[in-house]
Amino acid sequence: MSIHKQTGALWSSFNYWWGRRSLQSRLVAAYIFIILGPCLLVSLYSYKSINNTYVRDAVDKNSYLLQMEKLHILNQIEAMERAAQMAYSDKAVQNYLLNEHDPSLGELIDFNTTTFVNLSRIQINNPNIEHLRLYSGSGEVHELWPIIFREERVSMEPWFQKALKLEGQELWSFQNEDPDLMQRYSGDPPKGQPKVSLLREISIPAGHHVGMIQVDMLLSRFTPKTYTDVRDNQSQMFIAGEDLQLFTRADHSFVQDNPQLTGAIAGRLQQYAETGEWDIHYKEKGNSFLLIHTPLTEIGASLVNVVSMEGVMKDISHTRNLIIGLNIGFIVLVTAIAYVLNAFILKNLRRLTETMKKARRGEAYTGFSIRGGGEVGELAHHFSKLMNTINTLVAQAVNKEALSKEAELRTLHNQIDAHFLYNTLENIKMLAEIENQRGISDALTSLGGMMRYNFKWSGEYVKLRDEIRHIENYIEVMNIRFEYPILLELEVDAPYLELEVLKMSLQPVVENSVKHAWAAGEEELQNRSIRIQISEADGDIFIAIRDNGFGLTPERLTELHSSIYAKEEPGADASGASTGGYRGGGIGLRNVHQRLQLFYGEAYGLEVQSQAGEWTTVFMTLPKVLLTGDRQT
Repeated sequence: MSIHKQTGALWSSFNYWWGRRSLQSRLVAAYIFIILGPCLLVSLYSYKSINNTYVRDAVDKNSYLLQMEKLHILNQIEAMERAAQMAYSDKAVQNYLLNEHDPSLGELIDFNTTTFVNLSRIQINNPNIEHLRLYSGSGEVHELWPIIFREERVSMEPWFQKALKLEGQELWSFQNEDPDLMQRYSGDPPKGQPKVSLLREISIPAGHHVGMIQVDMLLSRFTPKTYTDVRDNQSQMFIAGEDLQLFTRADHSFVQDNPQLTGAIAGRLQQYAETGEWDIHYKEKGNSFLLIHTPLTEIGASLVNVVSMEGVMKDISHTRNLIIGLNIGFIVLVTAIAYVLNAFILKNLRRLTETMKKARRGEAYTGFSIRGGGEVGELAHHFSKLMNTINTLVAQAVNKEALSKEAELRTLHNQIDAHFLYNTLENIKMLAEIENQRGISDALTSLGGMMRYNFKWSGEYVKLRDEIRHIENYIEVMNIRFEYPILLELEVDAPYLELEVLKMSLQPVVENSVKHAWAAGEEELQNRSIRIQISEADGDIFIAIRDNGFGLTPERLTELHSSIYAKEEPGADASGASTGGYRGGGIGLRNVHQRLQLFYGEAYGLEVQSQAGEWTTVFMTLPKVLLTGDRQT
């Protein structure tokens, strides 16, 4: 069954159910529907506005925190760059790193008491800086811990190789731990702490590598809100380096319950780098988050604030439940008021309904009156008039029925017994056979079969083989009057002979062809034939009855269709007369068409097609049903 038919069936079922409800129930339902629509629209609009407001407030609040943290990071970047620049621009430092011979004791003491002290002050004046380190490419340089080292200690580090390729430009590198270059804790190394490093190659002159400057700051100082000790279950900051490696606090982290969160952040950062677009919403395991992002273009990094919407969603759910509760309470109140008012208004209508039910059960009608006017009062008045008229008509009908029964009894006494007719035909047939009149004998046999078929009306349905046999008898009887007989051609497969058809449904169509198909000619035609063909499709049977008569003109065919499909009984002119067409054939075809639709439904019936001067075909459509009543598929 198609969706359209299913929808139609559901709609019909609903209409039937709705039509059986009381007027009061339907009025109350109508009130609820009228009120519910605007309430829902207002509630949805309010809920959407509140939801947007909550989300917007959360975004604004956490965006402000993110910008404050970004401002702090920019200050730390500036401090690290200033420290690197002060160390880089010191000529004494450059000369010391460039020294390719073993310095004297006096030079070392002088450098240590002046220049090295100044380098130490740079770090002292910037307490957030964890390390200020200078790496020398000369093998003759004496290491002065914890600032000056030979670069062979770190030359194999990835960040060192990247800095060399930049040839004097700044490189910002994020690392998961801060290694101890002086190996003071070889037995019990400290826990690794993530840090950010500013690296810059020293070239004197340009293009001549001398060493490397490294300024380190722990991420806990570089971005304190990312590594804050405050237990905040509502938000968490992440900082990502150029290679999309994420750094954040380890305890009370959203990553513990949402393992795909880091991958989602990295994916969004990659998309932002490629397209400049950022998706702020993220959901995992039923948890909703806001991913607020700001780039740190100065160091090629990004800062992301992940905000949990759990608290916000609780507030939104509370507001939603409040709105739903108010709507339900309002609808219940309106329903109760509407029910009470309708019960008072429809009281007289119920009284009238009870009186009608008593009249339907056959109880005597004693009259009914309602005070006041209005539609109910007018309806009661007309009902009283109607019942009085019905009582009068019933009395008249009883009298007519008595007279009709009396006339019927008199008619039955005058009827000829059908068996008398059968016996008389048999006697005449025997006389014809004695006289060797085989044609007359066969005609009487066919006529007797027709009479038995007509008189034996045991039901509306017969097998197709019985109807076809009746048509064969009819053609044999009719051929007595023709010099050139009509040929009946049957193209019916054996299984179709067991089909159920309406009795006397095919014979009137064949009779219509015999009477009118060749009626226009003055001389009797040869080679006249009527062909019956049967086919099926989609569970329906199609019977085509075709003659090779004079056919119908388009105008006459249109008139015939109007006669067949007319809702009212057509007049004398409906069947009309037309040269080479059916004369008076519309009424018989119309009766067959109406019987088919009455017993099988409006989807079945007759259709006439014709070619003027050549042929006429009547198509009959009916369901494929065995005589037992089972529908065949």
